Amino acid sequence: MSAALTLVSHTLCPYVQRAAIALTEKSVPFERIYIDLADKPGWFTDLSPLGKVPVLKVAQDGRECAIFESAVILEYIEETQTHPLHPSDPLDRARHRSWIEYGSQILNRIGAVYSAPDDASLTVEKARLDQMLERLEDALGAGPWFAGAEFSLVDAVYGPIFRYFDVLDRIPAAAMPSGLPKARAWRKALAERPSVVAAVSPDYPALLTEFLRRRGKALSRAMVPA
Repeated sequence: MSAALTLVSHTLCPYVQRAAIALTEKSVPFERIYIDLADKPGWFTDLSPLGKVPVLKVAQDGRECAIFESAVILEYIEETQTHPLHPSDPLDRARHRSWIEYGSQILNRIGAVYSAPDDASLTVEKARLDQMLERLEDALGAGPWFAGAEFSLVDAVYGPIFRYFDVLDRIPAAAMPSGLPKARAWRKALAERPSVVAAVSPDYPALLTEFLRRRGKALSRAMVPA
């Protein structure tokens, strides 16, 4: 009997998007529930010891389990569902996992950019982000995906990362650096992938824009008034 899956989500969380993309790529049906992280319901805090999304609720054969942390969720999906998104070769698989972790560090750097309190800090954090993207460029091949012709979990991780720049590119102080032809081609391919498109609601750009504006940080002040 197949498991009934429920993905507990937040509208802007890139880690939630990873799981949604992987499930969609594997054609696995799942329910999605959205919560407000600023006002977490009691049932959610009971499920998630860390108080973070995503959480994957799994119901199977009379058992119910809550899986938390996106990396664990991705591995569970990979181990239990058909259509592998990891390479079969152990060394290639380890390399992919390494670049997935690198993607998590890029997300941390993006957070540092939009949380920078002043212009000087913003300049420093943006330079660090640019350096990470340049290093990513060096790791890419001919495309269209990270591993060439096959879509993988690495692609599921970087789709949400590049999606940030659909909004950040409108802010000169935060735009994706010039050049990076391989990363830009990868970004374009990901933006057109149905699973990546479906991982967020149509109003995601507006929600992200409003989130950044409300932060009240240096990046917020650099945004063009609405």
